[in-house]
Amino acid sequence: MPSHFLSNSPSTPTTKTSDLQNDTAVSLTSTSSSSSSTAPDMWTYLWIPFLISLSKELTLARAATATTSSPSILPPSQLADDDSPSVPRCSAQDIKLNYRPVIGILSHPGDGASGRLNNATNASYIAASYVKFAESAGARVIPLIYNEPREILFEKLNLVNGVLFTGGWAKTGLYFDTVKAIFKEILAKNDAGFHFPVYAICLGFEILTMIISEDNQILETFNGADQASTLQFMNNINIEGTVFRRFPPDLLKRLSTDCLVMQNHRYGISPQRFQENEHLSSFFEILTTSTDEDNQVYVSTVQACGYPVTAFQWHPEKNAFEWGLSMIPHSEDAIQVTQHIANFFVSEARKSLNRPSSRKVLANLIYNYSPTYCGKAGKGYDEVYIFAEQKAPKYTRCAVHGDCHGHVKL
Repeated sequence: MPSHFLSNSPSTPTTKTSDLQNDTAVSLTSTSSSSSSTAPDMWTYLWIPFLISLSKELTLARAATATTSSPSILPPSQLADDDSPSVPRCSAQDIKLNYRPVIGILSHPGDGASGRLNNATNASYIAASYVKFAESAGARVIPLIYNEPREILFEKLNLVNGVLFTGGWAKTGLYFDTVKAIFKEILAKNDAGFHFPVYAICLGFEILTMIISEDNQILETFNGADQASTLQFMNNINIEGTVFRRFPPDLLKRLSTDCLVMQNHRYGISPQRFQENEHLSSFFEILTTSTDEDNQVYVSTVQACGYPVTAFQWHPEKNAFEWGLSMIPHSEDAIQVTQHIANFFVSEARKSLNRPSSRKVLANLIYNYSPTYCGKAGKGYDEVYIFAEQKAPKYTRCAVHGDCHGHVKL
């Protein structure tokens, strides 16, 4: 290939061919000894530009071949057809869904710290992990204070799109009666065609078992305190439509082999006793079982056959939001379990047709209260919301009128 070093330049005078031949002959005759030493240097200067040019052409050829065989990955905006609109538009939201769901969480007697934080006889609390659990899936929370006047409690129930019954210890008295009254009202709402989901966790599972079975002595004792465990799915179970429906297949498999869920209970019910009770077996379907420290099998997850009600003997909220118990799993898989369980609950709440006044919702949100840190003791809950006075919560002006973002402490 000709090099640019061999081409004529404007500053180089033109020489006739005959003169060039004569000069060359004279040069070869008179300086034969010196030409033998300068010839290699001349060819070196001739080949270098040639090799550079050839290298560039080969590089361009390889790039063209790569582009042809492996086309570049383009964003959707560059793949659009010529007939498509030039400005991309978001798809319309489903008008049947409520994208501002609110979850009601029932408070539990006490302060969540054995009286260290508040020993008032009328005190009740909600562990902040339950609030974060709902919020992590896109919901807000209204506290349902178990011992406030029933008419106020039911007014708040009309502001929410789902209810969560928490863990705890109270299985008798006013708390039991309140859970029973709320659950009865929720079933009536669903029977009337108003979708209204329920999550019942640990104590919530146990109380619903007692209510539905119509047997307050049906629970059995198990050694399941501060224990990480697996979930064993029932044979031939169809997870479609259940809380596990959106779990990736590999995570579902690891639920059965790895200890990804947290147990912290001393009561429960065996599959045999569960199935023997006609009320329970007709209302709920057993999804999973687990084994306690003594290798005793108990029911760990159930879902209602005709209602959006799911109950867990284990604690899906603890993996991501509690640190006080030594056996809580905090692996990436365990966190995914928490998130998938929360997502299902809130996705069910979005189906609720209840859309109350935003002013009433804002006036009753959990943001009107401040959590108390109780994790210094190194056990129990990390944070709790404590309710010791039966009066309307304080709230800021912006919380009611919606002219600021988030919530503001007073």
